[in-house]
Amino acid sequence: MAIIVDANTRLVVQGLTGSEGRFHGLRNRAYGTNLVAGVTPGKGGQDVEGIPVFDTVVESVEAAGANTALIFVPARFAADAIYEAVDAGIATVICITEHIPAHEMLRVYNSTRPKGVTLIGPNCPGACSPGKANAGIIPAEIFREGAVGLVSRSGTLTYQIGFELAQLGLGNSTIVGIGGDPVVGSSFIDILERFETDEETETVVMVGEIGGAEEEKAAEFIRDSMTKPVFAYIAGFTAPPGKTMGHAGAIISGSAGTAQAKREALENCGVRVGTTPTEVAELVAQAAAAPTA
Repeated sequence: MAIIVDANTRLVVQGLTGSEGRFHGLRNRAYGTNLVAGVTPGKGGQDVEGIPVFDTVVESVEAAGANTALIFVPARFAADAIYEAVDAGIATVICITEHIPAHEMLRVYNSTRPKGVTLIGPNCPGACSPGKANAGIIPAEIFREGAVGLVSRSGTLTYQIGFELAQLGLGNSTIVGIGGDPVVGSSFIDILERFETDEETETVVMVGEIGGAEEEKAAEFIRDSMTKPVFAYIAGFTAPPGKTMGHAGAIISGSAGTAQAKREALENCGVRVGTTPTEVAELVAQAAAAPTA
């Protein structure tokens, strides 16, 4: 079944005619994703290697049956691109764009959330269900099909842990990069909830980082609402307080948001936390190999 993207995904890339949109859109199609359209205002009627380009998302829905939008547009236009996709009836929107102002994303979040739209990102690598579909910049070729759900604030750590799992003979049901900004469309809890109900997912790995309290909130959700085993890794144990590290949301304020605090919260809720990406993968492999009662 997988989550977010699957064999039923019909992808439209907003910004397909730009260099990044074209490069990654064509990679997604080469992987097997059903890329049905692109959207660039003023360039309707053109095509990118046989993929029709429309002026609006509405046209891509009506003419090509698009149901998932992947956004590769500059930050100053990205919020409007999200609104356009939602208004066109797109159910899943994945925004790769970074540097969107937090106040703009607050408006986007409060506008799209009540409509039941699945919004992933911004400043994220996207979502990939190995063997089914890839929507974003995830290097899908390093992953394998399997039963481990993977959700992360960090793109590169997602890739590393997924690769480590593959090296140990394990695979993923779906990989979801939720993004590292202070305001994102989907939280850890949103994705964990979907993994809990996904028939293909047996185990979950959560990759967090310093800053904010999302990992602590996720820990409580895991304790109270999840039956599937969850493993975690937290990046940033050596990060200095008060300095942004990598992501806009990765900043420690006082004693809040530290890697140690997040690790303790997770372990107190029954989540095994690895000290390195490799160790996380090994913990998952050990649990998978352990005999069941």
